[in-house]
This record gives sequence, C-alpha cells and structure tokens, in this order.
Amino acid sequence: MSVFGKVAVMFGGNSAERDVSINSGNAVLTALLAQGIDAHAFDPKEQPLSDLTDHQFNRVFIVLHGRGGEDGTMQGALELLDIPYTGSGVLGAALAMDKIKTKQIWNAVGLPTAKYKIVNASDCHDSLTHLLDELGGVAMVKPSNEGSSIGMAKVRNAQELADAITLAAGYDDEVLLEQWIEGEEYTVAILGDSALPAIRMTTPHDFYDYQAKYQSNSTQYHCPCGLPEAEEKVLGEIALKAFKAVHAKGWGRVDFMRDKQNNWYLLEVNTVPGMTETSLVPKAAKQADIDFKQLVHRVLSQTIKG
Repeated sequence: MSVFGKVAVMFGGNSAERDVSINSGNAVLTALLAQGIDAHAFDPKEQPLSDLTDHQFNRVFIVLHGRGGEDGTMQGALELLDIPYTGSGVLGAALAMDKIKTKQIWNAVGLPTAKYKIVNASDCHDSLTHLLDELGGVAMVKPSNEGSSIGMAKVRNAQELADAITLAAGYDDEVLLEQWIEGEEYTVAILGDSALPAIRMTTPHDFYDYQAKYQSNSTQYHCPCGLPEAEEKVLGEIALKAFKAVHAKGWGRVDFMRDKQNNWYLLEVNTVPGMTETSLVPKAAKQADIDFKQLVHRVLSQTIKG
C-alpha cells in the first residue's frame, strides 16, 4: 500500500465548469493509477460525501473547478470529515474564488491590479456611460465568482455594458467592471513555495475567453514566455505575493496582464486550475522538467503532513 492510502480524485460536480473538471479529473486519475496509487473517481454530483468515510478514503485530490469545489465549501466539508485534501484551505479557496475580494486585498497590500468598479444586478443602469468613462471607455465585465471566463465580456459602450452586466448577473449578484488593459496575458503557476516558468498566451479573440481556452486551435502558448530572466523573476515574485495575500497554498495559478508600457496588472488566482496534460500548469511544470505524473504526485504529496 502506498503512503497515500486510498485516494478519492474528486471531479465533476455541479458548477458551470463541470465538463472541464471531468477532463482534468480523468487526467489526474490516470496519472495516479499509472504510479500504483490506489486512486478512485469521485463525483460529488453522483455520490454523497458520506461515501468518503464509508469507503475509508484517506485523502482527496480536488479537481473540482468553480463553485462547490474551488470556493471553500468542499474544503470546509472535508475539514469536518477530517480528511486531508489537496490545495488551498477554506479561507484561501473562498477568497481567491471571489474576484472582488481578491482585488480589494491586493489593493490593500499594494499589489498592482487594474482600476475597477463593483455593480449589482439590481443597480440602476442610468450611470453606465459615466462608469465606463471612469474606466477609460473600454472595460471587462466579470461575474465575481465564476471561472474559465464564463459570463465575461469586453464592452465599449453603455449598451454593451448593460447587456454584459445582465449576462454576468445571471451567474452572480455582484459584477466586477475592470479597466481594459491593452497588452499581453501571462500566467504563473505556483507549486509549493515556488513559481514555475511563466507562460504568455496569445489569441486572435478579443480576450482569453472560454472558447480560446478550450475550443480554439488558434490560441498559442509561449513557454519560455520570452521575458528577460530578471523580469520573469520579478513576475514570479509578484505571483507568489499575490497567491499568499489571499491565503492560497499548495498549488495554483496567478494570471496577469502586461500593458504597452510594460506595467504588470494582476487579474485573478485559480486555486484548482485545469489539469489535463495540455493545461497551463502542466505546461509550466514541463518547462521546469516536471512531467505530468510527477506534478500530480507532488500536489498529492502536499496532503502528507511531515
């Protein structure tokens, strides 16, 4: 029997990211089984959590994306069941999932993030032109608590903004309006206390949206990202500070924009990012000479308290 005992690989769930989670979970499960680990698929949409104790699971590898798995609720349930699990704890997962709370914390500790406004689905939309002007005339609209770019839109006028708020409000009562940053998008994966090599993403889409992430053949990933070594080191340091500021731990990913003047802007933290063999964290790990099986083993190893 391995040191890990019986492992539940938890994926699927009820969130809007269920399909992505299933792909990630199957890849993680396959990699664990290939290493002789007693791993089993566990879909909380199909199975009660009591099965974890009834079937004597020793730990859980969380590969649930979005609500119900990445927002602290599942972490809280596993704490009550006294079952070790991968990744961030209740507080870190809950804070990182909330884009508004994350930005407020980053602002408070002096980390760079784009100018933003908060609106509610019930707010009067009469002042939308003024809001857009305050954000420079072009903005990103995001539900506060969704991932995979779900419910997001780029807007350039009051009508587009009104429509985008309505769309985002279908996912969340609070909606984030963020100043549009013209530039390139980067991401930095975190493994333990280390930042992995940065990845630069390019897409012909308006932004790195759901289609660009999962359905398009035109998205390109550059790793090495092309930054000078000193600049990439600074980016990694900012990513680690941003990750720790929201109490995230274990593993995850921090997303950035870089404007035309080479200023960095933090976008968000993912505490359970995609984990197929072609996802961003595995791409960064590969650049650091960590293959996919080693990566999942290292993430799982973080559940062993030594």
